[in-house]
Amino acid sequence: MSDDKDEAQDEVKLPQKTAPLPSKVAPDIQITEKNNWLIHMLFIRKEFSTCKKIIKSQLEETHNTCEYALYVQGMMLRSEAMIQESLESFQAAAMLNPNNIENLKQVGRSLYLLGRHKAALDIYTEASRINPDDPELLHNQGVCLVYLKEYKKAKTFFYKSIHIQQSEHAYIQLSKLHILQDDKDGAISVLLKSVEHFPENTKLLTALGLLYLNAGEIQKAFEYLGNAMTYDSENIDAIIGLASIMQDHGDYDVALTKYRVAASISPESNTLWNNIGLCFHGKKKLVAAISCLKRAYYFAPFEWKTAYNLGLMHLNMNQYASAAHFLSAAINRRPKYAPLYMLMGITLMHLEDYNNSKEAFESAIACNPEYALTYFNYAVMLYNEGKKSGAVAKYTIFEEVNGKEANKIKDREMIAAIERIAPAIVSES
Repeated sequence: MSDDKDEAQDEVKLPQKTAPLPSKVAPDIQITEKNNWLIHMLFIRKEFSTCKKIIKSQLEETHNTCEYALYVQGMMLRSEAMIQESLESFQAAAMLNPNNIENLKQVGRSLYLLGRHKAALDIYTEASRINPDDPELLHNQGVCLVYLKEYKKAKTFFYKSIHIQQSEHAYIQLSKLHILQDDKDGAISVLLKSVEHFPENTKLLTALGLLYLNAGEIQKAFEYLGNAMTYDSENIDAIIGLASIMQDHGDYDVALTKYRVAASISPESNTLWNNIGLCFHGKKKLVAAISCLKRAYYFAPFEWKTAYNLGLMHLNMNQYASAAHFLSAAINRRPKYAPLYMLMGITLMHLEDYNNSKEAFESAIACNPEYALTYFNYAVMLYNEGKKSGAVAKYTIFEEVNGKEANKIKDREMIAAIERIAPAIVSES
């Protein structure tokens, strides 16, 4: 009996069978940002073709509700110069998240690149309500205002931007703004302050050096351009600036050596070939000068100074038809510059077109009645036409204008030519 009892106690009881539990599958929840990491990685690695495929797939899955995919798509489109398409992409991203300031910045940037400066300014103003102390927004508002010719407001925004964060771009824009207002001293003052904060910035040093060069302060120009070259030996603007100083002092061979270095760095620079042409003109090699100037004109056909120099070279070589062609092109681009009309008057005089020559001289006087040389050449034209009394009258005005210290002709060769020609005109009085 006891054994049976033990066996009963040792017997293992099996659990009763129960109905199986229903299997539960997790719902498929779409995550719109699931591929953002991959899009970002491909974008920064500039693998645009693969990135575009991922973005297209992502936008199809999310029905164009993935903000980051739209943002990156806009950045890629803009890098490919598809500005309007990039604008539409950024606008779509901004509609999804209107409080994201980066979306608004990019919308404004695309509008700016499209030349819609007023619309860009409105977007930047809207973005500044989210973050009024963003220096980038303040800077961009200033740039838009410059294009809208609201210089006073633009200056305020640039100074606000600098007050929040020192920026070389804001300093450069401020200096350009002062130059637009014919305030070279103000531009120099701004750049002097900028190099205190960015003493090794070659753009600022070069800009300051070139401003001093234009102001005639050669020693300071040489100093700052030399400093720029110290930090960047291939700074094309600094090289050309230093070479032009040597050129102005008659060291044409040294200047040409510098220009040769610049040509190896930037062979398609209009300024470079223009200056090389003037170097050859200084060496009396007029054919080489014209060849270099025509290359400069090819690289920048809308640069009036190159057309002016070409007109002057052809005039010196007695090629009057070619001179008239280039001077006419220069006048179309700089219609209020008296020397251009004066040279056109001289050219037409040699072509014996006295009526149009007279109109050209009158236009020169209308542009700048204090430019003495116009009156002298006008007198020569009237003398050649046979109008002796008119020639004497214009020569008398020339002496009056040239008598003022501010208008006095200082070029020695010019003075010698006037002294040689004047007696023939005066003898008719």
